[in-house]
Amino acid sequence: MPELPEVETVRRGLQPVMEGAKILKAEARRPDLRFPFQPDFVARLKGQVVTGLGRRAKYLMADLASGDVLLMHLGMSGSFRVVKPDNEAAPGEFHYPRGKDSTHDHVLFRMSSGADIVFNDPRRFGYMKVIARNALDDEPLLRGLGPEPLGNEFDAAMLARSCEGKTTSLKAALLDQRVVAGLGNIYVCEALHRSHLSPRRIAATLATKGRKGAGGGEPTDHAKRLVSAIHTVLNDAIKAGGSSLRDHRQTSGELGYFQHSFKVYDREGEKCTTPGCGGTVKRFTQNGRSTFWCPKCQK
Repeated sequence: MPELPEVETVRRGLQPVMEGAKILKAEARRPDLRFPFQPDFVARLKGQVVTGLGRRAKYLMADLASGDVLLMHLGMSGSFRVVKPDNEAAPGEFHYPRGKDSTHDHVLFRMSSGADIVFNDPRRFGYMKVIARNALDDEPLLRGLGPEPLGNEFDAAMLARSCEGKTTSLKAALLDQRVVAGLGNIYVCEALHRSHLSPRRIAATLATKGRKGAGGGEPTDHAKRLVSAIHTVLNDAIKAGGSSLRDHRQTSGELGYFQHSFKVYDREGEKCTTPGCGGTVKRFTQNGRSTFWCPKCQK
């Protein structure tokens, strides 16, 4: 499942051809993806100018001049590609040549910028929905999402407050989208390693003990290190175009290459990269997901 850096990479790839352009044609080539398309899905998009293209957690959000918002989720295998009239391509070092089989091209947007934006999704776990901007707060898909990990409001104090009293593991807490939005298995493993915190650590240890307002509930050094590591890992991954393990591609067809910078994820049996550690990366199953960590330097 694409995580925040992969979705942000896609947003940046679509922005130049989508933002400020009019949707001249919208085409849904099947009745559903993960969920059925709304009966008026195409009608609410055609002729609308995209006034802004943003991201919330793992969702892409295109603001339309009508006051609607096009909500888009990549699912497990969804990808966008930008097709220009001259078929120009800008392959990079990790370019992945896309196949010409259009069987899984399920949605098309023809933009006044001269580009066709095609959504391809072999597994059909992605989805799209048009929502009125003034109804976003009540949208079930978005309601209850926690703060953006790269937003100004997300800091050690906020994370400590969210984790105070939680008896779940630290990894489980970070994967809870109500605690922080957009993090997934890869970047939680990486952030925990860089902050030298065990994925098995109790989440409540990010906050000091005691009554709130009387020395309790304040962020510990653990919380401060973890927030710093989350910021660093996410920003580095975005610069690298995300991580391409199976399905993720940038809109140009290029692979992301942050997987070449993994410290622990998918490195079971390899030496820990922490200077002076000398430990070995281990893997175990936690909440149904593979957790990678170094037992020697993550406490």
